[in-house]
Amino acid sequence: MAQIVKRAYKYRFHPTPEQTSQLARTFGCVRFVYNKALEERTRAYALEGKRVSYAESSAMLTAWKHSGEFGFLREVSCVPLQQALRHLQAGFANFFAKRAKYPVFKSRKKSRASAEYTRSAFHWRDGELTLAKMDAPLAIVWSRSLPEGAQPSTVTVSKDAAGRWFVSILVEETIALLAPVQQAVGVDAGITALAALSTGEKIVNPRHERRDRRKLAKAQRALSRKEKGSNNRAEARLKVAKAYARIADRRRDHLHKVTTRLVRENQVIAVEDLTVRSMVRDHSLARAVSDAGWRQLRSMLEYKARWYGRTLVAVDRWFPSSELCSVCGCVQEKMPLNVRMWQCACGALHDRDVNAAQNVLAAGLAEN
Repeated sequence: MAQIVKRAYKYRFHPTPEQTSQLARTFGCVRFVYNKALEERTRAYALEGKRVSYAESSAMLTAWKHSGEFGFLREVSCVPLQQALRHLQAGFANFFAKRAKYPVFKSRKKSRASAEYTRSAFHWRDGELTLAKMDAPLAIVWSRSLPEGAQPSTVTVSKDAAGRWFVSILVEETIALLAPVQQAVGVDAGITALAALSTGEKIVNPRHERRDRRKLAKAQRALSRKEKGSNNRAEARLKVAKAYARIADRRRDHLHKVTTRLVRENQVIAVEDLTVRSMVRDHSLARAVSDAGWRQLRSMLEYKARWYGRTLVAVDRWFPSSELCSVCGCVQEKMPLNVRMWQCACGALHDRDVNAAQNVLAAGLAEN
C-alpha cells in the first residue's frame, strides 16, 4: 500500500549578485508587509474592537503598493507579500483559538529571512527553477533528486544566519507504507544517553554543542570585542553563526538516522509526552536539553510514523515511569536524578532509564 503526502525537499543554492539583490528586497518587503498589517490589525482591534480579515488586509496591501510612500512594494513579486498576509491570518486564527500567543513583529536581525512563492510565481521546467522577477534559474545544488514527475506546488527561499541560501520545494509524493512488523519499543529520552530503549539498548548522545563549545566560545569572545556596527563585528558574528550552523546540522543528521531506524524496526513506538518548553526554563538543564534535541526527535518520529504507517503513542507526562518497577508494578516514593541503578523490594535490579522505557512501552501499548 502507499499514500500521497506533501513533502518538502530542501537544497542549497548559490544566487547571482542580481538574484541576491532581488531576494534581499523581497525579504525586506515581506517583513514590512507582515509588520504593517500586524500594526493595522492591532490598532483596529484596540481602538475600534474590530477584527480585520485577510481580505481587508489584502485591500490595504493594494493601497500601499499604489501609494507614493510605499511604492517600492511593486519592485518585488506580489505573491510572497500575499503569503505574508496569509501567515499573519493563520497566526491570528491560532491566537483566537488559544493555540498560540499573540503574533509579534518580525525583526530584521532576529527573524528568519524567507519568502514563499506559490505556483503562479515561479517557473519549473526540465529541472530548472526560475522565480518571478528573475531572468535566470537558481543555481541549485541537487544533493538528491526530486521524485520522478514531481511538480512543485510551493517554493520557499531563505537565508540563514550563516549566510547560506536555501530553497525548499514542496511536492506531492507517493510513499509506500512499510511492511507491518511485530516489534514495539518504548523510548525514554535522556541526557547522558540520547534515548534508552525498552530493549535495553541506549542510543548515544553525541553532545554536538559540548564538542564544539571551545570553538564557539572563542568565536563569541572575539565578537564581544568588536565595535558595534563595524565590518569586523559583522564578520565575527558570521563566524559565530557558522559555528552554530555546524552544530545544528550535525545534530539534525544524527536525529534523522535515529528516528528512521526506530520507525523502520518497530510497528508501535511509545514516548513520553515531555514539555520541553518548560524544561528549558530550568537553567541547570536548559543547555543539555537543547543540545539533545528532544523536540526535534519527537517531531521527526511523528511525521515519519505517519508517512510509513507506524503508530506513535505519547504517554502522559505525569506517568511515573522512573519510579515504577516494570516487574512487580510497585511504585517507589522517591527517585532522585542521581540514582541511576536501583533495586525493588521484589528483588529486581533496574537501570533507571531502561526501566522507564519499559514502563513507557507498557503504558503506550495499553493506550493503543
